[in-house]
Amino acid sequence: MAYQHGVRVSELATSILPPVEVDSAIPFIVGTAPVNMTDIANVNKPVLCSTYDEAVAAFGFVPAAEDSASGLKKYSYSISEFIYSQFALYGVGPVIIVNVLDPSTHKTPAETASITLDARTGSATVPEAGILPDTVSIAADGESDPYATSSYATSFDADGNLVITSLKDSEGSFLLTTGAELVFSAEKLDPSAVDGDDIIGGVDTNGVKTGLELIEECFPRFRLVPGIILAPGYSSNPSVAAVMAAKAANINGCFSALALIDVPTGTVSSYTAVADWKNTNNITDEKQVCCWPMAALDGTAYHLSTQMAGLIGQVDGENDGIPYVSPSNHNLQMTAAVLADGTETWLGQDTAAYLNSQGVVTALNFIGGWRLWGNRTACYPGNTDVKDAFIPIRRMFSWIGNTFIQTYWQRVDQPLNRRQIDVIVDSANIWLNGLAAQQVILGGRVEFLESENSTVDLMDGKAKFHVYITPPSPNREIDFVLEYDPDYVSTLFQ
Repeated sequence: MAYQHGVRVSELATSILPPVEVDSAIPFIVGTAPVNMTDIANVNKPVLCSTYDEAVAAFGFVPAAEDSASGLKKYSYSISEFIYSQFALYGVGPVIIVNVLDPSTHKTPAETASITLDARTGSATVPEAGILPDTVSIAADGESDPYATSSYATSFDADGNLVITSLKDSEGSFLLTTGAELVFSAEKLDPSAVDGDDIIGGVDTNGVKTGLELIEECFPRFRLVPGIILAPGYSSNPSVAAVMAAKAANINGCFSALALIDVPTGTVSSYTAVADWKNTNNITDEKQVCCWPMAALDGTAYHLSTQMAGLIGQVDGENDGIPYVSPSNHNLQMTAAVLADGTETWLGQDTAAYLNSQGVVTALNFIGGWRLWGNRTACYPGNTDVKDAFIPIRRMFSWIGNTFIQTYWQRVDQPLNRRQIDVIVDSANIWLNGLAAQQVILGGRVEFLESENSTVDLMDGKAKFHVYITPPSPNREIDFVLEYDPDYVSTLFQ
């Protein structure tokens, strides 16, 4: 040591570690988006969006359009449905979005064969959403050679329709003929060509991930762990639902989440048939929530999973981001419960309770307007373990587990001595005591038990800590016993 003269200061690491803040309700959605309006490279790439504007800038937006078969307005692109619900109806973020609609493969010829440019503005609107600007060809009637692409500009209106605008020459004349029919051809996106296999995705020989496999990239990219997995319009596919459950149980080999699954309202039209569909298609995992039917707001249809994701985020936001409050009995943004064909479904408290008893979450208009109704995960009634069967308790276990992983990752590879054990046990117990003081949990503690840590494991660098936690159950039933008490008759003489 060099010669020292004076006063010195040194520092030791704090023996109590503050917990890492973990957002419990970040949705991870895999679906289809009108990327022709923005960046067609946003295919099978997770994108973090915190606002409506960011999401639309990344993925485009096409509003719901009239569906003549059902009389409802429906979204052609599931990500457009999600963006509007999440940001406009519920106002919660951030979200992680993956679009699997690939303009190079999921496309079809446009139906529009001719356009007429307005003589005053030099513009024409192609009344079709999804047009790929790079595939547009415009020619004068009877001419085989198309106009040069440099002679006109393309843009999109609020409905996602392509707008063609002729540019002008040096003398101010339009380069394209106006006031007469022009031959038009192009290709457009075909969201109906996307199937369950696209949503599931996979990993190719080069290690490139697609679809649901991209959930593994969320934490490395953004340092965020998704709390909710959804694929509205596709989760009713049993294979998609199974993969969603598998991903929810094991993200990056350590984190966990919850998968929202929709029962198909096109084929399951009665509440009595929901339980049979659920069991037949093996929607029975504790990491799944089964939703039926659809929600409609002013004639626009939404998958119940879409609105539930927004509601969960809203309820968590009202409770400091801690998922101990059930989303059940909180208001949805809807005016009717509907099937795919537009039929309205009216459930009473008894029929809604039946669905809940089968592990299905529904919508109920009983007291206080339209509300999400149901606390059970899809594993119920086959699995009645309270940590698995109640949505808020299942989410609390995932949230606490995810918090421990991110907080104590910094302690990995530290010497396994008494100080290491005390730092983990003391820090974790202080945090759990704080949660108990907030009544977020009824109680909790962490112990380092000799019975769970063999000499061989400790020699091999393995330490196991036992966490005891008791989140509060949702008070799903309140029972008042009414009794006539004749003793109060005596008050007539007082």
